[in-house]
Amino acid sequence: MDDRLGPIPFAQMSASQQLAAQAVIDGPRGALYGPFVPLIRSPELMSAAQKMGEYLRYRSAIGTRLTELAILVTARHWNQQVEWAIHAPIARDFGIAEEVIAAIAVRRRPAALLADEAVVYEFCVQLHQQQRVDDTTYAAALAAFGEHGVVDLMGINGYYTFLAMVMNAAQTAVPTSSTAPLPA
Repeated sequence: MDDRLGPIPFAQMSASQQLAAQAVIDGPRGALYGPFVPLIRSPELMSAAQKMGEYLRYRSAIGTRLTELAILVTARHWNQQVEWAIHAPIARDFGIAEEVIAAIAVRRRPAALLADEAVVYEFCVQLHQQQRVDDTTYAAALAAFGEHGVVDLMGINGYYTFLAMVMNAAQTAVPTSSTAPLPA
């Protein structure tokens, strides 16, 4: 598949694109990559999205380890290779077990989940597959993370779904990764 909305050289960007791109480059991401490559075509949308993403990825109320787990469940649901290539190594670095990552990759419920990971996994799977979360799972998430954490968990699922849709439609090129691609 060809990258439909590939990189635009910085010098060829409009002033508003350069401003939006520079904000991403100057932030914690340090570069314009992944979903921001196609999104730069809409600098205002990209700016709004990157601000939300910066909060959800780096400062969510559930912490980085569980955020990365939620991102992996979302990437798997959407068959999103870019998200998987970027976030599987990060999840591993923040303590998500290799067996958990491997199980998610093949759409199996991981057997080795920690208690908080099991809550996040079940919440995310239900939200993606059933478009809702049952009362038992919601209560477990509320007990584990409070209302702030539950809302952030919903936001992580929605934000990374948005990015997956953008990259799937744009056929964004998959970066080199230390993690195998998602199986078909």
